[in-house]
Amino acid sequence: MTRRAAPPFALAFALAAAMAATAGAQQPAPPPDRSPPVGAMAPDFTIPGATRYGVLARPIQLADLRGKTVVLAFFIRARTKG
Repeated sequence: MTRRAAPPFALAFALAAAMAATAGAQQPAPPPDRSPPVGAMAPDFTIPGATRYGVLARPIQLADLRGKTVVLAFFIRARTKG
């Protein structure tokens, strides 16, 4: 008995099916947790400062406020009632 070779499209289909089956099984690694632990000192950073009169000429650095109470407030839109 002689064995007949499989048609090229059948091999391509089998390879594509195998790749699709294994691609769904692979899970991406979770991103590393870069946040500091609760209660730990915040890392130093520099941000542009702003008041109701406009942006400050000199950026604000967290290290300049050491020993003072710091509150970070994030607003979706400036100058809104919310």
